[in-house]
Amino acid sequence: MIAVNKLLLLVSVATWQTIIMVLLSTVFSILLGLPLGILLCISNPDTGIHPRPVLNQVLTRIVNALRSFPFIILMILLFPLSRILIGTSIGTAATIVPLSIAAAPFVARIIESALKEVDPGVVQAARSMGSSIMQIIVKVLIPEALPSLADGITLTIINLIGYSAMAGAIGGGGLGDLAIRYGYQRFRPDVMAAAVIVILVLVEAIQFAGTTISARLMGRR
Repeated sequence: MIAVNKLLLLVSVATWQTIIMVLLSTVFSILLGLPLGILLCISNPDTGIHPRPVLNQVLTRIVNALRSFPFIILMILLFPLSRILIGTSIGTAATIVPLSIAAAPFVARIIESALKEVDPGVVQAARSMGSSIMQIIVKVLIPEALPSLADGITLTIINLIGYSAMAGAIGGGGLGDLAIRYGYQRFRPDVMAAAVIVILVLVEAIQFAGTTISARLMGRR
């Protein structure tokens, strides 16, 4: 069995790598997915405040195509992009690129769905007062949808934790890499168990924090 001190060191390093991967990929996926989700919502030919059927169909096809790719395949396809942006296709930093791109269409759909839940009467009231499209988005849609957005971002982070674990299968680093290289390949059940437990704790902590934030946002409405 691996010594306790060495096991703790391995788990702590892998946990930190996972947190960095998930944190940065969450930020980048939101930066990519937020404008895409807003465009999907406002360009909807049936319910959008600025209907653009052709644009909506193009964006829908792009989002659906990206979401249909299994993450492992998408990560392999994005190896060249990771090399261009990061200089390598292996390791924690390189994994952030495919994680961000894989999560962006998911974030876009979450944002689109959250914005569609906003009471149409509130939007119509803003339009009747002469608000521009940008003002409606910034001052009405996003503030009204904040509780749903918080729930959606929480779900995104949890999915990214799962994606980061899968990335360990092909040299992505983090807890997934620890579980596979030190746990599975070296027949170390203690290492694998430790990695799984930490992942479960991270998921529970994120879910608790997200639920709490969403409830507080709902209470302020």
